[in-house]
Amino acid sequence: MEEYQAFIQKVHSKTGLDLSLYKEAQMKRRLTSLRNKRGFRTFDHYFDAINKDQTLLQEFLDKVTINVSEFYRNPSRWSVLEKEILPKLKAKKDKIKIWSAACSTGEEPYTLAIIASKFWQTTEVDILATDIDDNVIARAKQGIYNERAVQDVPEEMKKRHFIQQGNTYKVKEYIKQCITYKKHNLLADKYPTNMDLIVCRNVLIYFTEEAKNSIYHHFSKSLADDGVFFVGSTEQIFRPEKFDLRVMDTFFYTRK
Repeated sequence: MEEYQAFIQKVHSKTGLDLSLYKEAQMKRRLTSLRNKRGFRTFDHYFDAINKDQTLLQEFLDKVTINVSEFYRNPSRWSVLEKEILPKLKAKKDKIKIWSAACSTGEEPYTLAIIASKFWQTTEVDILATDIDDNVIARAKQGIYNERAVQDVPEEMKKRHFIQQGNTYKVKEYIKQCITYKKHNLLADKYPTNMDLIVCRNVLIYFTEEAKNSIYHHFSKSLADDGVFFVGSTEQIFRPEKFDLRVMDTFFYTRK
């Protein structure tokens, strides 16, 4: 068996993370670079090291789970959410259940809470935010960000929903209280149900077609009637009907 294949099997046994469902060339290149940077010549030696050293293991997981995020990432799509999608949901829903899947360090779920609070009281906004990485979830719970992360947040929103502390911005407590953080593996764990809005953006590009199809099926089943699925700007679903979805707007889908 090729050494890399043996490595990903060991990783699966240790962490539950199935790297065979990610695009191999991309993932292997990323991990070879990290392995070499840490001075290991083979994946066997590298696995032995991450198996014993929690710091190396955490670094490995951070690298695999690709944490890139900021508030209002791709602002034009968030504008569609605010002006077109949420008003339609508000017309039918007294409360809203949202799932921010693969939420990384929290910018996305906090953005969702801020926008949803324009339509519902914060006590009526219930956001589940999940990620596979304990480290990024811990950072998300703190809700503290640098200036670059909040650069696309409108100034008035920044003043209303954040406390500025020098060069950092802390999310206010009433926004934090909309959100429950949990660890979740999109490839292995049970999916929540009856979601009015599911947001999973800029993550699925890293998965194989087979894995993506499985995830789309699961997301579709997780939606409530009239629920909406919001994907990233490189993740358009070309045959949404395969997953019982139909297009609402570019990068927005609803249950058929």
